[in-house]
Amino acid sequence: MPEREMPLPTVLGPRGRTFGEEERAAVLRVLDSAVLCSAFGSEARSLEAEMTRLYSGGSRGETVACSSGTAALHLAVAAAGVGPGDEVITTPLSDFGTVAPVVAQGGRVVFADVRPEDGNIDPGAVEAALTPRTKAVIAVHLFGAAADVDALRAICDRHGLVLIEDCAQAWLGEDSTGRLLGTVGDIACFSLQQYKHITAGDGGLALTHDPGLARHMRLFMDKGWDRTEGRIHREIGLNYRMTELTAAVARAQLAKVADVVRVRRERAGQLVAALAGLDRVTVPEPLPGHAWWLFPLLVDDNTRWAKDLQAEGVPTMPGYLERPLYANPALPGYPPGLCPQAEQLIGRTLLALPWNEGYTEADVEHIARAIRTVHDRAHAR
Repeated sequence: MPEREMPLPTVLGPRGRTFGEEERAAVLRVLDSAVLCSAFGSEARSLEAEMTRLYSGGSRGETVACSSGTAALHLAVAAAGVGPGDEVITTPLSDFGTVAPVVAQGGRVVFADVRPEDGNIDPGAVEAALTPRTKAVIAVHLFGAAADVDALRAICDRHGLVLIEDCAQAWLGEDSTGRLLGTVGDIACFSLQQYKHITAGDGGLALTHDPGLARHMRLFMDKGWDRTEGRIHREIGLNYRMTELTAAVARAQLAKVADVVRVRRERAGQLVAALAGLDRVTVPEPLPGHAWWLFPLLVDDNTRWAKDLQAEGVPTMPGYLERPLYANPALPGYPPGLCPQAEQLIGRTLLALPWNEGYTEADVEHIARAIRTVHDRAHAR
């Protein structure tokens, strides 16, 4: 039986989210205005300005708000000029939203294997996957840990490629030098989906310092309509507008993101320390810039570990995904064994624990005891 019956806070319950009076006031502000479409309101444009200030520190930059994190990636892929026959290199260890925009543009997703220690895309595998048709690289900062953006930036610069950073899991994450993740690539994409650090239910933000890319993304977000000279559609685009209600909630949440990440880091540091010395279990390094969307462990049998931890009252996701992205029916033509490191992580070694700013120190102690119990039981067999 679990040590206690009170479940841990989750993002699907009030204890695991940071909603309060600020969000309630934001919703009422929009409803009282009677303007819920962002083409005519001020909330989405204000959110864009606040996000730009947060990530650009007053320097040049532009954020485009849209309807989801997947939409943000679609804006980025379209602005990068990806079209039929073009290739985009990315990781097989991510949400489907990372690759769907490439397919929607008629491009081909090329999967590069990942680093076994953290599941982030391997720059060496990216270099090996390049062809004359390569147009862009999408780097995903998995679980809030930094991908090697310096190496990826160098590869993209050498070959004239657009580097897109998928920061959906890495709000306010930093690399080893203290740079914010999302500030090295040409475009950075963020998500406001229910499970992310902050949420408005759904919603996305795409940030760039390139005015040309910003213009293309803004046009693509609003059906190619720049709204300056009547109803002229200057480029192909979709309706990916963020609503004013979403933007208002997102603004309130954005003001809380620094504290959310700070608490997640503190609790993760507590768990890392509590798990010190466990043999045959790899615990992430408590790097200062880790954003801790999830807490990953590397174990010898993730299926068994997940079952045993669930029995101790600790939810877990063996492998994080059930299969690499290329093994989904929606993406035919990719052979098994394409990315062996990713397949090993998913099928055998990776164990992802939900992580939440609502966790108390006592919650983390409970998780640590459960992990040690399962570890000791496994190694006593």
